[in-house]
Amino acid sequence: MSIRYRGVVRGGAHRRRIVPVSIAGALLATIAGHAAAQVAAPAGASSVADGALPIIVVKEKAQRLPGDYAPTYAGGQVARGAQYGVLGQQANLDTPFAVTSYTSRLIEQQQARTLADVVANDPAVRTAFGFGNFSQKFVVRGFPLDGDDISMNGLYGIVPRQLVMTEALERVEVFKGANSFVGGVPPSSSGVGGGIDLQLKRADDKPLTRLTLEGTASGEAGTHVDIGRRFGDHDQFGIRVNSSVHGGETSIDGEHRRDAMTSVSLDYRGEKLRLYGDFIYQRERITDGRSVVYVRGNAIPTVPSASYNYTQAWNYSTLEDTIAMARAEYDFLPGWTAYLSAGVHHDNESGQYESPGYVSPTATSGYRLGVPYKADGLAGEAGVRGAFATGWVTHRLSAGVSISHLNTYSAYDMSGTFPTSLYDTVQVPQPATAFSGGNLSDPGLVSTTLMRSAAMADTLGVLNDRILFTLGARYQKLHVTDYDYTGKAASVYDQSATTPVFGLVVKPWRHLSFYLNRTEALSQGGQAPSTARNANQMLAPYRSRQVEAGVKYDAERYGASLAVYQINQPSAYVDPATQIYGTNGDQRHRGVEVSMFGEPIKGLRLIAGGTLIDATLRGTSGGIDDGNRPIGVPRYMFTFNGEWDVPELTGFTLMGRATYTSKQYLDVANRLSIAPWTRFDVGARYRRKVLGHDTELRAMVLNVGNHAYWSSTLGGYLTQGAPRTVMFSLSTDF
Repeated sequence: MSIRYRGVVRGGAHRRRIVPVSIAGALLATIAGHAAAQVAAPAGASSVADGALPIIVVKEKAQRLPGDYAPTYAGGQVARGAQYGVLGQQANLDTPFAVTSYTSRLIEQQQARTLADVVANDPAVRTAFGFGNFSQKFVVRGFPLDGDDISMNGLYGIVPRQLVMTEALERVEVFKGANSFVGGVPPSSSGVGGGIDLQLKRADDKPLTRLTLEGTASGEAGTHVDIGRRFGDHDQFGIRVNSSVHGGETSIDGEHRRDAMTSVSLDYRGEKLRLYGDFIYQRERITDGRSVVYVRGNAIPTVPSASYNYTQAWNYSTLEDTIAMARAEYDFLPGWTAYLSAGVHHDNESGQYESPGYVSPTATSGYRLGVPYKADGLAGEAGVRGAFATGWVTHRLSAGVSISHLNTYSAYDMSGTFPTSLYDTVQVPQPATAFSGGNLSDPGLVSTTLMRSAAMADTLGVLNDRILFTLGARYQKLHVTDYDYTGKAASVYDQSATTPVFGLVVKPWRHLSFYLNRTEALSQGGQAPSTARNANQMLAPYRSRQVEAGVKYDAERYGASLAVYQINQPSAYVDPATQIYGTNGDQRHRGVEVSMFGEPIKGLRLIAGGTLIDATLRGTSGGIDDGNRPIGVPRYMFTFNGEWDVPELTGFTLMGRATYTSKQYLDVANRLSIAPWTRFDVGARYRRKVLGHDTELRAMVLNVGNHAYWSSTLGGYLTQGAPRTVMFSLSTDF
């Protein structure tokens, strides 16, 4: 017997299927009871007694609506799809790009407090501190990604630029490779090797009330409350609230951190219309924080002990961020959706910073730098996505426009230098101001950044979409104005460019796809110095060109990928022969990436992989540094993260992670380098019902061997790895 579906009507959290039943089906329905069929039938429907076939209405939970999150591999730590910018949500097998999407379950189980804790699982990403402060910078495929250039729900300019708390995040999606077409140019023009997009939590169909108590062996303690509910006759209204607070001494001697975060996410899921609204407030205070080390001499300093704090006690930073976003999606035709989103962000920072400058063990100096900083960001996007067919060719059409506007306000006051040490640090009173600029109590405008773009793409499918070809382009206009501390415009950059994208996916089997892409990354071009023959000339945006090929495997429980790529990033300098400033060289990265994630064997979960990067400087001034490796780019990176559910102890899981990074050069002459490093992390968790409530106890130890190491040379300075950190948490669902 077969049952043929006549139509599908989707609405809210449920949908109705109108099913005409065959004669055999009618007999079965009669046997089941004529009254039951009458109850199931809609008003006005004919019954069997009327001589017509019965109409049976089946109510079931709807499949995930557009804009909801992609399903995950077994274990729930990595998703099988992601948001691909203007292309929308896609299954990874169907796209010619490399993206790994980490979930809130991973964040919770690993007690990840910041983005660095999350991407520590990725073999293509490493983390460093920002210039002289406590911000996190990321290295993707060997290229830096600033915190300013991370997006949230696809929008740039609205993410906290230094540290992002993770309690409100549902997904952390790491896009590997040049992505100016997919997401547009970020405000600071970094991210040549990839980008990170943050997706916020939404209320799920199942009610949630979760209380988590957290702490560390060094003295930090905190709480996190996560509440989600849906309302309405079809659960069309949703609210998700996350609130957390932490404080105490970290595993670095004398360093204290306090933070608080509240997020509220609202949504409406209608038959055709979906609405989303988000609000986030977070505040962080870092006191006596250990920052970076600058190398002024001709030798790399010996690494201080893992927990030693070589900065001054008055070194602090206060970070406050307020974010609001709204989004609307409307299905105006079958298979066609229009969307509109906007977000605003206010950033308020203040701090006194000190980072040692090392010449020798007996010749190390520091200075104080006070920086108030404010920023106001505004971003928006609008577009349409749809699917149709022309004969035997299917089309997935995407078109959209986006805008981001960022105003930054700053000032500074700086002291003279004073002697200090990396190994026997003497605390000194906060030194007096020797130099200053701007109004410290009311910082003035120092820069405005306006990015506008329009993109269009079509993914053509043939042979039942076993072959997918993506063709598209994004027109982008960059306008950046820098101001001196008197309010006078010091430079104006106004350029535009069009970045094309070509992608091919071939799926010979259901679980396997091969892909190829050719895409670009854009960044702001430089300005010729006054000593050049073309003094003050603004260069066109730098085009970093990427070619990538790879293979992906998705067995639903687990997946794997292999990618090979080449990225060429232009570099500019004054040609010594012509005395003209221009893009005369480049930085070429050739790489191989291998990744695996999911549960290949029941009870055994893996997130593992490795990266090889052959990075080379070419066309350097006078050819002096040709063939050398760029600063801060390791040749090898490996990450192995494994979990094992112990069979003899139901609910008990053991976890271990090993991270390896090869040596990195501190200078383009490749005379100074840091040693390779390996870090081991271990953990365990136990889940069971306590008084009828799902409860999970977790413990994790980062850098279990308390290994002291320089973790990064990105930016031409040294970032030290964190010492042994013992964390624990207890979560209960009420």
